[in-house]
Amino acid sequence: MEPLQIAPRAGRVRARLGDRAEALLVSDLSNVRWLTGFSGSNGWVVLTPDELVLVTDGRYGDQAAAQMAAAGVDATVRVGATAGAINDLLADTVKPMATLAFEARHVTYAQFQAYESVMHARLVGLDGVVEAERRTKDGGEIARIAEACRIADAALAEVAPLLDDGPTEAEVRNLLEIQMRELGAEGPSYETIVATGPTNAALPHHRPTHTRIEEGHTVVIDVGALYDGYHSDMTRSYVVGEPTAEQRDLYELVLDAQVRGVEAVAAGLSTKELDAVCRDAIAAAGYGDWFTHGTGHGVGLVIHEDPFVGRASDLILQVGDVVTVEPGVYREGFGGIRVEDLVVVTSTGCRSLTKTPKDSPCPPSPPTT
Repeated sequence: MEPLQIAPRAGRVRARLGDRAEALLVSDLSNVRWLTGFSGSNGWVVLTPDELVLVTDGRYGDQAAAQMAAAGVDATVRVGATAGAINDLLADTVKPMATLAFEARHVTYAQFQAYESVMHARLVGLDGVVEAERRTKDGGEIARIAEACRIADAALAEVAPLLDDGPTEAEVRNLLEIQMRELGAEGPSYETIVATGPTNAALPHHRPTHTRIEEGHTVVIDVGALYDGYHSDMTRSYVVGEPTAEQRDLYELVLDAQVRGVEAVAAGLSTKELDAVCRDAIAAAGYGDWFTHGTGHGVGLVIHEDPFVGRASDLILQVGDVVTVEPGVYREGFGGIRVEDLVVVTSTGCRSLTKTPKDSPCPPSPPTT
């Protein structure tokens, strides 16, 4: 698999930081991992004009050094035994600096007060510097997301034929998550959504229960795998038994809107425009108020990250973005239907990373032996 290109990332972030501060304190663990390759649960990065310093506790000193060396990152690891000692190390690292930017969105008020008590530098809240660079996925990142998609595709292919047997939502979730682990995933990207029937399937983020899947139900399955830190995200919807005319018509409506959305994805298109492609198709058929969420979101080290695709979003898609396209309709008494693919934006449009068929609302038949 193509390696991750981690070493150049610090330079990209420095360039984006510019003259807004002399140094940047990175505390969000996803940003720490993206900058360094370090995957521990406790760590901070200080990015100065000339140095990258990772501060962590005694559990992770050796791990951090080994992971950064493997990633080709030239950095210093400093280890503190207590929270106070870690704050002192952070302060000592930036002692010569007059201004220090920090990730305000990821710092509590208590943490800010602790920093303020030890830092000589003036603290400047500054969000999105690392995230803006994280949007553009390199070949190694795309390969890992694609592998996560392959795992979820394969798991769903094994489990979806069982819907006709009347399992519970929780049983289907458990089977999918076990299958993904057996196929090489670290685990699910999120708690797998399995929502069935006229009540549960009407909730876009229903949590699986012991409700049994029955003939006539619409069933929404939203499944993703976590592979080497990177996520996937896919939804397929089914009707158990022969679909009614309403179920088939609404499935075709959602599928048409979703296919239009995927076909529209291109560098230079705004996220608001992409949302409108899917939303307008559903609204034109008279079901606009049944579509209750955004059309999509970015996926990477975090399952929901920029660029978010919705009515209020206003980002421009760029080559290297990995985004979902997932319109849906939901209504108590009917249930719900959502179709979702994960695509990577290319110079010629996009490439779908999810491969599970979506042309029929009926679950696939079990493989013949």
